Amino acid sequence: MIPHSERLIVALDVSSSTDATRIVTSLGETVKTYKVGMQLYTAEGPRIVRDLIASGKNVFLDLKYHDIPNTVAAAVREAAKLGVSMLTVHASGGSKMLRAAVEASGPSSATATKVIAVTVLTSMDEQQLLETGVQKNLLDQVVNLGRLALDAGCAGVVSSAREVKALRAQLGTGFLAVTPGVRPAGAAHGDQARVVTPAEAVAAGATHVVVGRPITGAPDPATEARKILEEIA
Repeated sequence: MIPHSERLIVALDVSSSTDATRIVTSLGETVKTYKVGMQLYTAEGPRIVRDLIASGKNVFLDLKYHDIPNTVAAAVREAAKLGVSMLTVHASGGSKMLRAAVEASGPSSATATKVIAVTVLTSMDEQQLLETGVQKNLLDQVVNLGRLALDAGCAGVVSSAREVKALRAQLGTGFLAVTPGVRPAGAAHGDQARVVTPAEAVAAGATHVVVGRPITGAPDPATEARKILEEIA
């Protein structure tokens, strides 16, 4: 059972460790887990990850590795050495790449780095998926990639919460379901196309919700985070 306090992941989508530290400090003990994505990691490198972990926080490293199996395995191995709790790869990299990532993450344990496979980006809709040459409808593609990832040993998947119910129905309950594109009721959708509220995400079967701007851009981030945690609970 995942504690409610660890089911909220706050996205540090900023360009400096100064901005990231300001957000983490403002949230205090309210939030345990933070997402470090391409923007912050490119700006600050692994040091920001080490600093967060040293301060007692969990890190969800969202770099969406997608390359040949050896290259992805090498990257995952380094991320595991940093001590990140979860990291992302693209399920569309295929079963060989996914298995290589899982093997490189180290022996399975409660504290081991968990490989989470991205299915279809939450910014995409049916038309954008078609532009990439995928002929399946969006839901079928999410389930197909989810099955591929879980069969390869991944600990979970990333999808919109709109697809979590179908993933649970077809693939079971024994995996993590991480859902970005989560916005509290009334919040702007930004560049997300498939958006739900935190309560809707959890009701659909999500184990983790990723929230960025509605918390980090709020006048009182800790209050907004507590509201979302109440929804999750």
